[in-house]
Amino acid sequence: MKALLALEDGRTFPCRSFTGPGESWGEVVFNTSMTGYQEVLTDPSYKGQMVTMTYPLIGNYGVNHDDIESKKIQVAAFIVREYQHSPSNFRSTATLADYLKDQGIIGVEDLDTRALTRHIRKTGAMRAVISTSNLEPESLINRAKEIPDMTGQDLAKDVTTHTPYYWKSGKPIFPDSKPMILDHSIWQHRGDKRSVVAFDFGIKFNILRCLDASGFEVVVVPAETSAETIKAMSPDGIFLSNGPGDPEPVTYAISTIQELVGYRPIFGICLGHQLMGLALGGKTYKLKFGHRGANQPVKNLLTGKIEITSQNHGFAVDSESLNGKDIEITHINLNDNTLEGFRHLKHPIFTVQYHPEASPGPHDAKYLFENFTALMDTH
Repeated sequence: MKALLALEDGRTFPCRSFTGPGESWGEVVFNTSMTGYQEVLTDPSYKGQMVTMTYPLIGNYGVNHDDIESKKIQVAAFIVREYQHSPSNFRSTATLADYLKDQGIIGVEDLDTRALTRHIRKTGAMRAVISTSNLEPESLINRAKEIPDMTGQDLAKDVTTHTPYYWKSGKPIFPDSKPMILDHSIWQHRGDKRSVVAFDFGIKFNILRCLDASGFEVVVVPAETSAETIKAMSPDGIFLSNGPGDPEPVTYAISTIQELVGYRPIFGICLGHQLMGLALGGKTYKLKFGHRGANQPVKNLLTGKIEITSQNHGFAVDSESLNGKDIEITHINLNDNTLEGFRHLKHPIFTVQYHPEASPGPHDAKYLFENFTALMDTH
């Protein structure tokens, strides 16, 4: 079925839908991962975005019930060069097309993804519309211009859990009937396991798997949970998750984090890293086309080692804005020298911009979960 992708700057790309009729809109971005498309699809950090895969053949290993990072597909649309209709993998339970159709997400192929990626790299990520019913370029271009810009959007509130839950044995455990009482009595393994409160700004399941595998008892709380509530829970550590959108409008989280600085050890990833940067008096800005893929080189300034990392973000913390705030920069991106990690010199706090849980991606940075354990042991 014929389809058309129209960008806000006037460029259009003809394509074909492999999921039937449909229409979608959002910010167009690209991901350079060679595998892991199901993890990409279900990553809440992609809320409001149409993802282009630079690897040309997608769908060849199908989908399954295990390789998910949230309870549903989060991308607004999925753009590939060539879709493989007949997957071959013993773990596959369905085709990618069926998976997308079941959740009402449009997927398109026969699009020149190399040209689209080069265009985004040159001009920046931008708003766009994909449609099978409206193939008039001018009409779609005008509609793309009307889409809200990613800057200024608080999307964390759209993807966060509304109910606190435990994470046990690889899955969320919600209360059976009455709401969980968020105080010190919530911990079922106090004394046997380190207790960690994880703020859900769009948390990926594999982050929770890694926290669980590190021996922590984990309770996940909504993004708007107050500092007063966290202190009533009296955890051993606090985790700030990844998430979508612009960090600056998430003012409630920034205020909460400011109240929690110095209270307990804090570990932040991605949006959590950006929110901590803002809470400590720094500034953030929108990257031209972001960092998205499983092959991003990062230098650890503490060890001198180079880590190949998994990343998905369109905003970054301005490293110069942290000068004079008792912060040490620990990691930088080797492609553009942007800030990838820092730690506080007086409080037990460290954060990274990339994804050490690596889903999909390499495991070079999994040591950070061990560092979180060590931080709790010494504080």
